[in-house]
Amino acid sequence: MNKKAIYAVVLCALIAGTNGLLIKYMSSMTTGSIAWFRAIIPILFIVPVLRKEGMLQFKGNTKKVLLASAINAARMYLYLIAFIYTSIGNAVVLFYSYPIFVAAIETFLYKVKISKAHILFLILAFSGIIITYANKPFSFESDDFIGMMAAIGASVGYAVTVVIFKSETENYTKDQLIFFQNIVGAFLFLPFVITLPESKIEHMGLGILYGFLIGIVVFKLFFFGLKYLTAATATSLMYLEVVSAILLGYFILDEKLTWNTLFGGLCIVISSFYISRLTKIEPKNEQPQ
Repeated sequence: MNKKAIYAVVLCALIAGTNGLLIKYMSSMTTGSIAWFRAIIPILFIVPVLRKEGMLQFKGNTKKVLLASAINAARMYLYLIAFIYTSIGNAVVLFYSYPIFVAAIETFLYKVKISKAHILFLILAFSGIIITYANKPFSFESDDFIGMMAAIGASVGYAVTVVIFKSETENYTKDQLIFFQNIVGAFLFLPFVITLPESKIEHMGLGILYGFLIGIVVFKLFFFGLKYLTAATATSLMYLEVVSAILLGYFILDEKLTWNTLFGGLCIVISSFYISRLTKIEPKNEQPQ
């Protein structure tokens, strides 16, 4: 069963790696309409399951998780902006800096002790962010600048939601967490539905596929693997998403790979990987993107 679990998480990471590719292919759709599909599809699948299991009665701090859901909606929008405006490589490596921000938030808000190893990896990670952007113009007229700042913003937003959901994991099931991660976004992005008549039919079909793959399939595969693997193994395997995303961008979209992206991204991924292990982020609080 361990082999099946490993295959499930590897497949999960590879599917998650298609995120940027799918987003870039939906070029006729507005950012808000893509975000709506990303949020509403999981809701449409999860609500009947919760109703059947009698789990629509929530016992935790509903206000807190709704706040996290609102932050996640903003994070989702920034995440889409990142992939639309900059390369898949830039967006994915910068987004994967989120464990750094989780560590920072827990240190300052919850007074979690930070070790020398933490500090060294934080320095390495921020150095990686600087290196990744070093050959780009520092201006809002630059698409790369907008996209990369959005990726960092999405990373910070995701870190905040991880911390909030982490504090409520004992009160909610995995399916309830999927519900709360998406419910505010499903309503917030609803007005963008009026732009759908201007979108291509095939792109709307991709939007449905995108919401299903990233919002449901990836999540279920990850938690199937987590049943039989240690948290450290499961989260470590998920870093294959970065590699698969970069390779897809390179081979399918002919995106250029600069030394800045490769070296800076390596610094970020190595730092995030070890920081996530040091801080023991619980995978139950994370939803693959």
